[in-house]
Amino acid sequence: MTDFENPAPELLDNRRRRLIYRAQHRGTYENDLLIGDFVKARIASMSESELDEIEAVMEFPDAELADWLSGRLPIPPHADSPMLQRIRAAALARF
Repeated sequence: MTDFENPAPELLDNRRRRLIYRAQHRGTYENDLLIGDFVKARIASMSESELDEIEAVMEFPDAELADWLSGRLPIPPHADSPMLQRIRAAALARF
């Protein structure tokens, strides 16, 4: 998805803008790309419950997320969620 397909940040509400920033500034470059690009491309059409799910995913430590999203490790049952599966599928499609 190109930047032209993403809404301008000023057109998004505060919660969505904060989530984009948080997703793109995870602390590791790999997660910044994998999670940040996923969120930025889809944030405008996400429901409130999907935003809750994104926030829950971002609570996991970066090292664990990087392993799960890259497929190096399986997602453990305690962390498995439809949103994390969506992000992982998008991440694996990049490779």
